[in-house]
Parts: sequence; C-alpha cells; structure tokens
Amino acid sequence: MALDNLTPAIKSTHKTKRKGRGQGSGMGKTASRGANGQKSRTGYSIKRGFEGGQQPLQRRLPKVGFYSGLVKPYVINVEKIKSVTALEEITMDTLRAVHKIANSVKQVKLIGKGAKELAAKIKDENVIYSGMNK
Repeated sequence: MALDNLTPAIKSTHKTKRKGRGQGSGMGKTASRGANGQKSRTGYSIKRGFEGGQQPLQRRLPKVGFYSGLVKPYVINVEKIKSVTALEEITMDTLRAVHKIANSVKQVKLIGKGAKELAAKIKDENVIYSGMNK
C-alpha cells in the first residue's frame, strides 16, 4: 500500500469565502453584516438576557422564594393537653400515643406553665421544653 497520494479527492475542497474584499467579491462593503448598528461592529456579542437597553425581564420581576434550613419544632401546650402531664416518661413514641403527631415531625417542644416540671420525665433528645412561664 503506497502512501504517496495524500491529496484530497477532486472537487472535495472549497476555497474559504473572503468577506469584505471589494464589490467584485459579492461580499464587499458591509461584509454581509447589513447596514450600521451594534450587530455590524467587530467584537459584538450579546449578553444573556440583554433586551436592547430595556430593563431585562429577570430584573423587572421580584425575587421569589426562600427555603429556611431551620427546623421548627412541633409545639404542645401542656396546659391544654393534660394527658402529656400524666405520662411517666416523655419520649416521641409516648407523645404520639397520647396526642396526634405526624410521622414527619422530628422534634417536639413542650410549652406552658407545667413544662418546666416535666423536664425530669423527658427521656428523648428530640423532646425539648420551654423554660419561660406565661
């Protein structure tokens, strides 16, 4: 096998079109960029969201949405729900037994006047109490 003929096949290559090289080329004067204006200039590139100087849509609309990573505990008022004070030990399971709490709830906070007295009964780290008396 001879490697002496490495030229491309006949009529398989084309000369590059030379823009802006006079009227005779067919691409003279404006070099196919149309008339004057921003798009006809060298180095022109449009920025994302640019609307010709008008305030872009993403700047006209208000900012929306925020997700707080702070997990707020489910609150139980021990003054209103007396069955919580009657429990011998307070855990998430015993609280679910006496009060309807969703499975998605990860932390419970006990509030009210009797909440501080229940601190000794709490056996679960996901159950907290409020030290404030109202």
